[in-house]
Amino acid sequence: MKLGEVLIEKGLLTKERLELSLAHQKVTGSLLGETLIKLGFVSSAEIAGTLAEQAGIPFIDLSEYNVAEDAIRLVPKDVAEKTGFIPLRLTDGSIEIGITNPSNIQAIDTVSRITGMKPRIFMIDNAGFYETLERVYFFLENPIQQNILAAIEEIKSSPAAPAAVVAELAQNLIMEGIRRKATDIHISPAADTVNVFYRVDGVLQYGFCIPKAAHAGVVSRIKVMSMLDISEQRLPQDGSFSMAFLNTKYEMRVSTTPTIYGENIVIRVLAGTGQLLRIESLGFDPVNTKQLRSLFQKPYGIILITGPTGSGKTTTLYAALREVNLIERNVLTVEDPVEYKLSFVKQTAVNLKAGYDFALAGRNFMRQDPDVMLLGEIRDEETARIAVRASITGHLVLSTLHTNDAVTSVPRLLDFKIDRFLLSSSILAVVAQRLVRKLCGNCKEEYTVSEEDRKMLDVSPELNVYGHDISLKTAFRPRGCAMCAHTGYTGRTVVGEILVVNDEIKEYIAAGASLLKIREAALKNGMVPLKIAGIQKIKRNVTSIEEIVRLID
Repeated sequence: MKLGEVLIEKGLLTKERLELSLAHQKVTGSLLGETLIKLGFVSSAEIAGTLAEQAGIPFIDLSEYNVAEDAIRLVPKDVAEKTGFIPLRLTDGSIEIGITNPSNIQAIDTVSRITGMKPRIFMIDNAGFYETLERVYFFLENPIQQNILAAIEEIKSSPAAPAAVVAELAQNLIMEGIRRKATDIHISPAADTVNVFYRVDGVLQYGFCIPKAAHAGVVSRIKVMSMLDISEQRLPQDGSFSMAFLNTKYEMRVSTTPTIYGENIVIRVLAGTGQLLRIESLGFDPVNTKQLRSLFQKPYGIILITGPTGSGKTTTLYAALREVNLIERNVLTVEDPVEYKLSFVKQTAVNLKAGYDFALAGRNFMRQDPDVMLLGEIRDEETARIAVRASITGHLVLSTLHTNDAVTSVPRLLDFKIDRFLLSSSILAVVAQRLVRKLCGNCKEEYTVSEEDRKMLDVSPELNVYGHDISLKTAFRPRGCAMCAHTGYTGRTVVGEILVVNDEIKEYIAAGASLLKIREAALKNGMVPLKIAGIQKIKRNVTSIEEIVRLID
């Protein structure tokens, strides 16, 4: 079967989208697979997974995989790139390699000849292959950690170190954040040292302790890059800068805060365009996935994604847009910033300096003949009113809100002075979610759940709540190995609850009923609370008790 036919059979592509892709292919002359990826109809990983399934080869997602340094040292970069494979790790006298073409016999022969080991084959996606190949060999040839430690020693031995050394240290601290795939870099001064932390998979990891003598120089360097006032040390400042690294453009958002020991800096790393996910890849269970797919096909109403910062709300919104028929429906978005570029979607970014915010964009969108509007976040009364007005005039509105669970979104919207009746008639559903770390499949270990563990989770040994069995006798916990950088976890997945607003809940909202009544009605309607969804993840050996306790009350 041809690639397009296979993708249609697997439900990853529709006939309409295939025909449109073939029309694009005639104009651009690109391969069909490249065209499908460029248009956003399928991802590189989805095509690779399909090819792997056809060839009977296991597929590895490189975004959740740490390539072992001892494996890549055995194969020169030019050989790996030319032959189309990447060494992954060494196990039991064999070497695991990733290939992008299931019929790449040359890779198997080359690896056997160079290493003298028998290769084990895994399928990887094309985009991940080139990004990972460049990344791992760059950091092999440029040991960032060693460079940072060398700079620290030089500054310790000579506090009046050259400005170039301190500037390079600042650059390397940021590069180390990219190497670790961190979302935030913290440079925090103490009485006589400066501590550097990296937030990876939602958790802070300790990085380095640098001499206090380097603090002023590092802060000044980052301020200059961010176009901030280096002389102002008494007030907080916000800035940003761009950084190109291995064909990826990283947007860095910088925030400074004065503390008793000097200026504290936090850098948010916005890492270019990642791969778009489908709803079934986010981590929701099959019932919730089916429910979400149905909701995003609705012609009008408001669907909200809620949760704290860093809980994957934007990723879920983009997954939702992949469910919308972009050929038949006009979709407009306003975001802060635009994180993924989508074909057939009119995307804009807020520009507060120019006065272009979510509210102004929402008003303008109403004159653009929209079917679906994505407002990056409901932050104020005007944006909330525009969202409600758009939904009751026949548009599907997608947005995010900062609340801890689904039910508390109702009073949060009422705080924006939205009329109860209008809110009850416009809101379709609220999805509350968290991102929990997934246990490393290579080193997780099973154990018997103790009474103390059950107390942490607030569950009994055998319990049935809202029709869900949440009894826990055994579970898995992290141990740590080279595959997961000794954290015990690789990648993250969603734990979520979905409040579907049915007629009963609409009446409760319009009548001003208590949150308890709304919650009871939602549970009766089939909503699975966050904690129970988290316990189900533990029962399926996806995550640990500690992770659910850390993130869900």
